[in-house]
Amino acid sequence: MTAVATQRTKEQTLAWLKAISGELSSTTIKRLEETLPWFSEMPPGRRSAVGLVAQSGISHFIAAFEDPNQTPWVAADVFSTAPRELLRSISLQQTLQLIRVVGEVVEERVSEHDAEAHAAILRYSRDIAFAAADVYARAAEARGLWDARLEALVVDSILTGEHDDELPSRIAALGWSSHGEAAVLVGTTPKQLEVDQLRRTARHCRADLLVGVQGNRLVLVIGRARHHHAHRNADGTEREEMSFLDIATELEPAFGQGRLVLGPTVPAVVEASRSARAALAGFAVAGAWRRSSRPTLAEDLLPERALAGDPLARQTLVARIYRPLADHPSDLLSTLACYLDNGRSLEATARELFVHPNTVRYRLKRVSEVIGWDATGAREAIILQCALILGQIADPVSNDARRPLPRHADRRAQAQRRPGRTQFNK
Repeated sequence: MTAVATQRTKEQTLAWLKAISGELSSTTIKRLEETLPWFSEMPPGRRSAVGLVAQSGISHFIAAFEDPNQTPWVAADVFSTAPRELLRSISLQQTLQLIRVVGEVVEERVSEHDAEAHAAILRYSRDIAFAAADVYARAAEARGLWDARLEALVVDSILTGEHDDELPSRIAALGWSSHGEAAVLVGTTPKQLEVDQLRRTARHCRADLLVGVQGNRLVLVIGRARHHHAHRNADGTEREEMSFLDIATELEPAFGQGRLVLGPTVPAVVEASRSARAALAGFAVAGAWRRSSRPTLAEDLLPERALAGDPLARQTLVARIYRPLADHPSDLLSTLACYLDNGRSLEATARELFVHPNTVRYRLKRVSEVIGWDATGAREAIILQCALILGQIADPVSNDARRPLPRHADRRAQAQRRPGRTQFNK
C-alpha cells in the first residue's frame, strides 16, 4: 500500500508540474528581466533564444523527474534547442546565472509542495550546470582547432605571397587588432613549443602575433599598432613604442637554438609576404656570417642572400646603394670603388685619384650620408662591394664606377699583383 501511495503521489506531482510549466516559464522570463541586466539589454531575437533555453530547461526537468535515469542526456539536450550563435553571444558565466534563476524559480514553487521534487530540482541544477560547462568546453575546443587551422592557412598565405582579398577578414577573425606596421621573424622550432607563452610575451610588448610551424622553422608574424596617443607608464611619463627588433629580442627565448632572422618592416600585415621572403632568405644563409647576432636583421645579410641567388637582395643592394651613388652628381661612386679596391686605404685611394686624403674622407662621409652605410667598417665594406659588383653587372656601360688609371700606373699595378713578372711587354 505504501509503494502504491508513493507512486500515486509522484504521478500527482508530475501532473502538477506539467500543469504549471507554462507559469514557471513566464515567471522565469520575468525574473531574468528583473535580475540580469545583460538579458534586458540583448536584442529581441537573442533574448527570445535565451528564453527558449530557459523553457527547455523546465520541460527537461519535468522529463528528468519522470525518469531519473535519463538525466544525463536530458541535461545535455537542453542546449540543443539554442541557436549556434547563442554560444557566441552569452558567456559561460551568464549561462550559469541563467541556470541559477531557472533553478530558483522552480525550487520556490516545488519546495512546499513536494520534498521529492525539491530534491530532484537540486540534482537537476547540478547536472545542467555541468552540462553547460561541457557544452562551452567543447565549443572552445572546436573553436581553438578552427583558429589553429585558420592561423596556419593565413601564415602559409603570407609566406607564399599567394593570397586573395579575403586575407584581411581572415586575419581579423583571429583577433588581430593592429592596423599598423608588421614584420616576420623566422627561427628554428624548439623541441617544446610554448605557444601560450609566445602570445603572453607579445601582449606584454603590445603586439599582435600569428604563429606558424613549418617543419624545423618557426615563423612569427608580428604586428604593431599605430597609436594616436603614446602609452604612459605608471608615473604618467610617456612610454616609447617598442621597435620590431626589441620585440623579436623579447620573443627570442621561445625559439630553438641557431639562426633567428627578422624581416624588414612593412606598412601593413597584408604586405607581410615581402618581409617573409627576406626573412626566409636570410634564415637560409645566416650561418655564413660568423658574427651574426640573434636575432639578425635580414637586411644585414644582403651579401649572403645575393650570393645565394636571392633576387630581392640583389635588387635591394642595387636600388639602395649603387643607384643613389650612380645618380649622384659628384664622384662618390668612383671614390667608393677605388677605396674598396685599395683595401680601404685612404692614402692609396688618394694617390690613385690624385686628391688629398682629407678629400677622400669627406667623400666617404658623403657616401654614408647618401646611402646610410659606412664604408670604413669591415662588414659594411663587404655589403658595399657586393652592391657595386651587382650594379656593374646590371649596368655595365653607363655610370662606370672605376676611373681608368694612367697606363704606366695600370701596368705597374699589374706587375705588383704578379710577383714573377719583372718586364713589361712593349
